[in-house]
Amino acid sequence: MLKTAVVILNWNGIKFLKQYIPSLIDFSSTQTEIYVIDNASTDESISYLQTNFPQIKVIINKENYGFAKGYNEGLKHIDAEYYCLLNSDVEVSSHWDDAIITYMDQHPEVAVCQPKLLSFFHKDEFEYAGASGGFIDKYGYPFCRGRLFSTIEKDCAQYDDITEVFWATGACMFVRRKVFWKLGGLDDDFFTHMEEIDFCWRIKNAGYKVMCFPDSVVYHYGGGTLAMGSPKKTFYNFRNNLIMLYKNLPTNRLLPVFSLRFIYDIVAALRFLLDSGVNDFMAVFNAHIAFIKTIKQSHFKRKKTQTSSAIVSKMYKKNITVQYFIFKRKKFSDLNPNDFV
Repeated sequence: MLKTAVVILNWNGIKFLKQYIPSLIDFSSTQTEIYVIDNASTDESISYLQTNFPQIKVIINKENYGFAKGYNEGLKHIDAEYYCLLNSDVEVSSHWDDAIITYMDQHPEVAVCQPKLLSFFHKDEFEYAGASGGFIDKYGYPFCRGRLFSTIEKDCAQYDDITEVFWATGACMFVRRKVFWKLGGLDDDFFTHMEEIDFCWRIKNAGYKVMCFPDSVVYHYGGGTLAMGSPKKTFYNFRNNLIMLYKNLPTNRLLPVFSLRFIYDIVAALRFLLDSGVNDFMAVFNAHIAFIKTIKQSHFKRKKTQTSSAIVSKMYKKNITVQYFIFKRKKFSDLNPNDFV
């Protein structure tokens, strides 16, 4: 069986394929094969790959399924011990893959692992989408080692320890194939955004660990699918976050968490209205309406994701929005380690 399949999901991304595929080939292990799952692109992505990189295996989806279903459909055709889900806008570095695979081989309890994610444009800074590993607070708000909300830290080796995290970035996520399919893969209903956090929550509920391995470093362009500040991005982030909470929280935590989340999201929407205009404000409002419409379908999935406790390892037990906006704790290192349970 193939050891590692690095799998890029592409949709009209020929610009990024041209820019990042060469370094991916140069720096990947000899035990690694590269696949591109194409989500029915209308540009010249497929012909470009077939002409210039015939060693890359291309899997063509019938339509643009989005991130979650796009990967699920394509990965059905790939047999490997490990998958690496890699964004098309990521530049890798030397030994980026074999170091993580060696670590996971030595730690069978680890089902998911990410490298350190730095900015492609500012290589001494963490990148928004994953930095040095992701966390959520008890209300579902995500943040990272190296990035709280819009505050992005410089990488000064302050988060270079190998550590357990709550979630790994979907920009570069290594996962054991058997565990991926045991848990049903990514949730198709998410389309894009937050699906990796939901997946990692289910991974932890199943008794496995999610880790960050900063000895491996990659550089993320960011915004290759939906740009930062896009109302559509705001919509998916809020809607999918609510779906994730509903699926994974135990019943006795649903009412208290959602009651407060509704209030916090009103505050967030008003902040959007003041800072970026009516479109993001409406995106939050529409996200809540769309979430309500999914409850019946999401409720069916709850039975498979329930645990006896609302708090799983590495969930932040306080409200990160209060810590950041009220108490001005702008760095991950400003947070009390004892508040991660």
